[in-house]
Amino acid sequence: MFKWNLREIVVMSTLAVVFAIVYLLFFQVGNIMVGFMGPIGYEPIFGIWFIVSIISAYIIRKPGAAFLSETIAAFVEVLIGNVNGPRLILSGMIQGLGAELIFAATGWKRYSVWVLMAAGMGSSVFSFAWGYFLSGFAALSPQYVLWMFIIRIVSGALLAGLLGKYISDTLAKTGVLNGMALGKERNRRKAA
Repeated sequence: MFKWNLREIVVMSTLAVVFAIVYLLFFQVGNIMVGFMGPIGYEPIFGIWFIVSIISAYIIRKPGAAFLSETIAAFVEVLIGNVNGPRLILSGMIQGLGAELIFAATGWKRYSVWVLMAAGMGSSVFSFAWGYFLSGFAALSPQYVLWMFIIRIVSGALLAGLLGKYISDTLAKTGVLNGMALGKERNRRKAA
């Protein structure tokens, strides 16, 4: 059941490369927002940096999909020029692990909208803990840090969880995912 086939590996890797480009573009958007809002400027869009883990896990539904896709996306993002360099790969691994643990808690069997949102929130919690130490959040006021955390949690739930589900479901409607777990589930529902 959990054995990966070549098509799943190709789909996951392709999604990771596409979202590495999206991530790099959103890094620039985040920089602009930080210029206007200060450190909290990244938080409203932070969930976008977790989205490939949610999409890959929802489409493929196998252990490691969230973790691997996020790690590959971070690696590709470093290769194409993210200024954070190799430590970004560790950030991607941490973000992917946050989502992966939520899917693991369901035995990789539940992919409801609530589970997808929880996975986005899991990435938010893990990434925030990592960022707290890496980015020096301790120097900020506790209230400011709390607002950063709350906004990141909401962003993870909405941008990674809900938007990730919407993108995946939209792709499934085209038929391009018929060989994937999500496409097979969709076809079973249509036939019933």
